Amino acid sequence: MAIFPTRVLLATDGSPDATLAARSAIELCEKTGSELHVTHVGEYLATYFAYTEEEPAELRRNAQLLLEGQAESIRAAGGNVAGTHLRLGRPAEQIIDLSEDLGAGVIVVGSRGQGALRRAVLGSVSGDVVRYAPCPVFVVRAERGTRPT
Repeated sequence: MAIFPTRVLLATDGSPDATLAARSAIELCEKTGSELHVTHVGEYLATYFAYTEEEPAELRRNAQLLLEGQAESIRAAGGNVAGTHLRLGRPAEQIIDLSEDLGAGVIVVGSRGQGALRRAVLGSVSGDVVRYAPCPVFVVRAERGTRPT
């Protein structure tokens, strides 16, 4: 068993905390020689809401654009992205499933990216990932009163 992970999975939602998590994931990969995989989950709540036929396709397009933008930002910051992975569904569930599929040694997530109301209704993605992930989870939190730029 290796001391350091060989694959790091960064889960991003484009939020300020996710930007900070990306910086941490880049550094972790550089220091350990790990490959970086990036995922974004387009949250498809079909069980909660009715969608028109066009909405899932639009959700997928928007999610893909966000994922591509995040990967490009990581590359611009000097990181190497081994793979990008778009998923649709419940974020924590999809992140955990992907980490298993990839054999990730660690998952990196920001501590928050959603509003208080959504978190109260649907729960915390990072909290659920911590509880159910098959590997260590690195939750990156901005210092109190600060946000990355």
